[in-house]
Amino acid sequence: MGEIVKKEIFIDRPYITLGQLLKEESIISSGGQAKWYLREHTVNINDEPDNRRGRKLYAGDNVEVPDVGLFFIRSKQDSE
Repeated sequence: MGEIVKKEIFIDRPYITLGQLLKEESIISSGGQAKWYLREHTVNINDEPDNRRGRKLYAGDNVEVPDVGLFFIRSKQDSE
């Protein structure tokens, strides 16, 4: 299996949903797959398990997708 990714995700809106993150990072191929993916995989948000595809992720949140990587949500405004 490949190396575990550690990546900063910069958002230009107040939040991104967990389902959107999974799709944008090509962990799933369509938004409709989020429900099924989260049913079979435990995703940790700020070290707490969460399986809601609509979970809002804000700047400062950390998302761990087992066997995939660790994603750090950041505001695009903070990077400018």
